[in-house]
Formats: sequence, C-alpha cells, structure tokens
Amino acid sequence: MFDLSALTQAVHTHGIVARVVIAAHDGSSPRENGAAMLVWQGGQSGTIGGGALEHEATLRARALLPQGGTRIDRTALGPNLGQCCGGAVTVLTEIFDAATLPTPEAGLIARATDGRAMPLAVKRILDRARAQGIAPAPTLTQGWMIEPLARPTRHLWIWGAGHVGRALVDVLSPLPDLHITWVDVAEDRFPEAIPANVTRLATPDPAAAVPQAPREAEHLILTFSHALDLDLCHRLLTHGFARCGLIGSATKWARFRSRLAALGHAPAHIARIDCPIGNPALGKHPQAIAIGVASVLLSQKTNASRQENAG
Repeated sequence: MFDLSALTQAVHTHGIVARVVIAAHDGSSPRENGAAMLVWQGGQSGTIGGGALEHEATLRARALLPQGGTRIDRTALGPNLGQCCGGAVTVLTEIFDAATLPTPEAGLIARATDGRAMPLAVKRILDRARAQGIAPAPTLTQGWMIEPLARPTRHLWIWGAGHVGRALVDVLSPLPDLHITWVDVAEDRFPEAIPANVTRLATPDPAAAVPQAPREAEHLILTFSHALDLDLCHRLLTHGFARCGLIGSATKWARFRSRLAALGHAPAHIARIDCPIGNPALGKHPQAIAIGVASVLLSQKTNASRQENAG
C-alpha cells in the first residue's frame, strides 16, 4: 500500500525524501511486494526488512537524494549480500519533493519507472479499478509501478494522552491500515510531534465527542479521571463500538460493572468492554501495556482475516 499521507508529511518535514519499495521478488524475500520505507538525510522510517538488503538500499537512496530521479536494483540475496534467503528482490527507489508528490487515480498510485508511456496492461488495471473498485496487489509491470493507495481499515480511538496514551500511540501508530483518533481535554496534553495517521482531538468534554466515532471503531479508555472513564464507557455502550478496552484493576472494573448496570446496561453488554487491557503478565510500565495491547489488536486482526477466509 502506498502511504501518501506519510510521504507527504515526510516531505513537508524534510524537504526531499526517498521512497524505497519492494517492487517484485523471486523466491524467498524478507518482505512482501509493496513493503516500503522513507529515507532522508539523517533519518528514515519504515522497513523493507532483510538487514543487509535494507542497509544497501538506504545507502543508495541517500546517494540519490541530491540528484533526484528513480532507480531500480535487482539483488540476489544470497550471492550479492550473503543472506540466507534464496530469492532475488527488485527494489524501486524514487525521490520526491513537494513538486513531485504523486496524484492518486482510481485509488491507485501508478507511475513510470523508466519514462516509457503507459502500456495497455496498466490502462486495463486502472479501468478495472474505476469500474469495479478492484485494487491490484503492488505490481511492477512493463516499466510501471502500480500500488493501491493506503487507506485505514481499522479506526482506533484512544481516550487520554497521559503516559500510557503516549506509549500506545508510539507503539500502535506504525501499524498498517490503522488510523488513530487521540482525544484529551486540552492541546497541551499532547506531544508536539504527532504521527501522520493520528488525528488529535482536544475538547474540554471528551465524552461529548463519542457520537463522532464510527460505530465500527475500536476504543481504548485511559484518561486521568475515573469519572470520565465511566462516562465514556456509558456513552460508548449506548453509541456502539467494535471493541472497547478500559485500563484499570479488577477492583475498578467491579465498581464500573455495578455502576454501568445501574445506568441500565445489561451484563452481557457490559462484558463487551475488556478490563484490564493488554497482557497484565507483562507489567504496568506504559510501554509494557502498549506492547500487550498491540499484541491483542494484531491477534484480533489475524483471527478476523481467518474467519473471512473460512467464510
């Protein structure tokens, strides 16, 4: 998936940015086609995997930054890099600045890698995407690279920008297909730098923002106030959600269950809220909580995919 939002933010911050993507591979590869990273002078984000493969690609990207342009490199991982993978990987490196950011068409980013005109095969892919909404897998064909535009498939609302909220955003924001809405009572509760796929929402009454959340959204509640946590649980149970987690102890959750029942919520409905969140065995450090939560979120996605495939 082509993450145009992340690329745009990187260009805005760093001026000139290289995007490095696995365009194709034969045999074993550290990452799948479409896996990408961004490289600029002095930094990078994302990964194409492979250790030596990524290191060499990063060096090439930085060397290309001053002159701009595009290059394609095909590397046999064993003979060329001494890696155990038995495959060969084709890596596309492209330099972008504010004037050369790509424009999506039919939900795709399609562009020439060697200057040739658009071939019939690419025109057919674009026509199919327009007419049927069918997005192809990332593909390098006849000198053109085609990638679906990244769009979030999961919406996560994080209520609270304290230590645990910040740890959660740090750990979860790099996950693909995820958009985070981060809510707290004031702007100064948030850090200055916010990832591209995170929307900051500062409001003196966070619970009043619940109707803005899609009903298929997932929620993590971890504010500074037990009263606000309870209000959020109450309103979310009324509003609807895909999943909801609440930070807290067994004692806190017992009290919340009683109070939510008094507010008219059925026990089976209340039980849809997970408390505590994450994996308590990992400990109470904010990063440990975030790692446990990330593990649960990834497991839920994997299980959902298996159920869809089985169906």
